[in-house]
Amino acid sequence: MKSLNGSELASFIKERQAHQVRSLKQKPKLLIIRDSNDPVIMKYVGLKIRYGENIGINVENFKAKNSNEIIHKIKIANDDPAINGIIIQLPLSDKTNTDDLCNLIAPEKDVDGLGKNAKYDSATATAILWLLTGYDINLQNQKIAIVGRGKLVGAPLFKMFTASNYDVELFHRGSDLTKLKQFDIIISATGVPGLISDEFVKPGAVLVDAGTASEDGILKGDVAPSVRERQDLTAITPEKGGVGPLTIAALFDHVLQSAI
Repeated sequence: MKSLNGSELASFIKERQAHQVRSLKQKPKLLIIRDSNDPVIMKYVGLKIRYGENIGINVENFKAKNSNEIIHKIKIANDDPAINGIIIQLPLSDKTNTDDLCNLIAPEKDVDGLGKNAKYDSATATAILWLLTGYDINLQNQKIAIVGRGKLVGAPLFKMFTASNYDVELFHRGSDLTKLKQFDIIISATGVPGLISDEFVKPGAVLVDAGTASEDGILKGDVAPSVRERQDLTAITPEKGGVGPLTIAALFDHVLQSAI
C-alpha cells in the first residue's frame, strides 16, 4: 500500500521555490489576515510563516478585531505593490460574510484561489491534484468521490475535476455514505473526525484525508483509525504530512507567480 506523503513531494517543490526567490531582485511578500487565536488556525499560520522563512518570502501575520478591520486591511494591501499575495485564514469567527470578504481580494493577489474572480485555483485543490499525480494515481476511468462541499476543498476540487471530465460525484456529511463503497478514489474534507469508516471503503481504494478538526487539542482527520490499519488499500494519506504540506507549497507557488 502506498503512503501518499505530501511532505516528501513538498520538499522538492520547496527547493525549487527557494532557488526562484533567490533570483528575484525583491523578496515577495504574503499577507495573512485572521480574526482568531484558535489553536488550529494558529498552527497553520505558524506553518506558513516558517515555510516563507525557509524559502525567503516575507509573511505578515495580521490579527483583525472585526470585519471592518479585515476590509480596511484588504483594501490597503490590494494597492500595495510590495504585497504579492493576500489570504484570509479560515474559518472566520463570523462565517456569514466569508464569501464577500474573499471576493474583496484583488484577483491577481488571491493566492488561496477563494474569490469568485481569483486568478489562481484553490491551493488545497491544487495540492490534492499534485499529490495524486505525484504518486502516479490514475484519475482517468476511475470513480471519484469527494466528501464535503466546502469553499476550501470540496467545491473547488469538484469544479476542477469536472472541468477535466473525470467521473466525479460530490457528497456531503448528510449523504448516504454507504454509496462510497462503489468508488475507486475517496477524497474527504468535512472536518468530522472518523466520518469515513471501514464500511464505506472497498478493497483497493485510494483515500485522501483532507479533513481537519481539533478534539481535546488533538488534530484529527476524517478517516477512522481502523481504516488506516487495513492492508488491502491501494494508497492512503498519512495521519500527518498528507495534503497539508502541499497546500502550503501550492499557496507559495501562487505568491511566486504573482511576484514574477
